[in-house]
Amino acid sequence: MPDQAIPLRPTHVVVNLNQLAANLQAIRQKVAPARVMPVVKANAYGHGLVEVARHLASCGADMFGVAILDEAITLRQSGITQPILVLGGIQPHQVPAYLEYGVILTVGSLENFQAVESEAVKRGLQADVHIKVDTGMGRLGVQYDDAHSLLKASLSFQHVKVSGIFTHFANADAADLSHARLQLERFNRALAFYDESGLPRPMVHAANSGAILQLPEAYFDIVRPGIMLYGVYPDKDTQRSVGVRPALTWKSMPVNSKILPPHHPVSYGSTWQSDHSVRILTLPVGYADGYFRLLSNRGYVLARGREYPIVGRVCMDQLMVNLEGDPGETRDEVVLLGKQGKAEISADDLADLVGTIPYEILTNISARVPRVYVSE
Repeated sequence: MPDQAIPLRPTHVVVNLNQLAANLQAIRQKVAPARVMPVVKANAYGHGLVEVARHLASCGADMFGVAILDEAITLRQSGITQPILVLGGIQPHQVPAYLEYGVILTVGSLENFQAVESEAVKRGLQADVHIKVDTGMGRLGVQYDDAHSLLKASLSFQHVKVSGIFTHFANADAADLSHARLQLERFNRALAFYDESGLPRPMVHAANSGAILQLPEAYFDIVRPGIMLYGVYPDKDTQRSVGVRPALTWKSMPVNSKILPPHHPVSYGSTWQSDHSVRILTLPVGYADGYFRLLSNRGYVLARGREYPIVGRVCMDQLMVNLEGDPGETRDEVVLLGKQGKAEISADDLADLVGTIPYEILTNISARVPRVYVSE
């Protein structure tokens, strides 16, 4: 049964919290004894940052990963007490807020360390950081062949605690894992600093969803599941070694249903019309809600357990569906993403239609679409 009332808006997303918990448990079983850091960036991949984090915290999540400081602050202000790591880069002016909210910083340069140390000294406390090593992503972090120098320098900062060290894979979800293994080799060379110096390693992490599924030697101390936590696999070629299922369904109730005569165009640009009478269903959802305009005249929805095509251009706030073959009046619920009966539209299906990846389908669902949370 729903944990929340259906919102006033006819278009909404339903998030199954029990399925999220089941996905988390499946990942735990796969990676044990490594721990799990759920990645809840980008509004928990479209599922709702605060509600998802609260539920996963109640399920015993060890810590959380986010992309930007604002997400971490939102979690702190919402009562999340678990450690939170911001995986993105930092600007010096952000450091006071990191320390004020007790959030772990990602550092990848001497300048980062100096900025954190300076602010920590002012506040008379010790800052918590994870060092990022760039092993082949080319994005953030100290270059792998310079890592030993930075790790040695990090020992001189009295008010900065290096509680973790990590890297990020560029191709761990691919069928060919040669580059991922090269990155892992480079990361292990960086980690050798601790062994060679007779120092204990801090928390070590590297495995994203692809590596969790395909590269168990990268589990280390904790793993960082992102998209697979929400029940979607990172790539069609990725081994499905953990059984997860989607937790999100995007639904809408129609706001209009009528018969259009032959040759009556539909929507902007008059890009579609039928040579016979058709029943057109109007749904109050459009590209401002994150439903891609590229799905115009190519997407489809589920109604009464069947697929029906979207016709005409997707508008900012509405789209139209051709109920061809089902001319009766309908006010039934329509599914844009998810299952209805035995039929299903997956994030992969929509991604294929618009030439993108399932990540973008999920994270593109805008904040104006209400989220409803259920346990079933």
